[in-house]
Amino acid sequence: MGETVARLKRRADFLKVAGARRKWVAPGLIVQARRRDSGAREGNDPGAPEPRARRGGDEVDPALVRVGFTVSRKVGNAVQRNRARRRLRAAAGIIGKGVVEGRVAGGVDLVVIGRAETLTRPFPDLIDDLTLALKRLDVWRNGGTDPEKTTKRTR
Repeated sequence: MGETVARLKRRADFLKVAGARRKWVAPGLIVQARRRDSGAREGNDPGAPEPRARRGGDEVDPALVRVGFTVSRKVGNAVQRNRARRRLRAAAGIIGKGVVEGRVAGGVDLVVIGRAETLTRPFPDLIDDLTLALKRLDVWRNGGTDPEKTTKRTR
């Protein structure tokens, strides 16, 4: 992935994305999205305490896109789950190149969830699923080269 893409690794970050309740379900994967507001409090409660600082005190760059991957045990054993995660990372890597070209909006956290179909779905279709999900979640910007046109299979 590019310089403007980072990984989500902390459980709290995954839960924040899930709590935003913005998701798109495609045959090969599920994508959850959350826009990060700079300086905004979490939740709707005006009396809520200020959020704790991240470990190490580092703030998240507002132009950064953070992506996390998860695959549940429903998909299969450890070997199958790892294979599904690798396929999702590869698809996101191809889409991640769009971040550098300005196709994916910054300041967004994404969680890509693998499904049983992730293992058997043809890779170009998996990329199309991810691209469509990003468009439906209003994360995809118009302009630049569309991966749907550049990654289609030629037979």
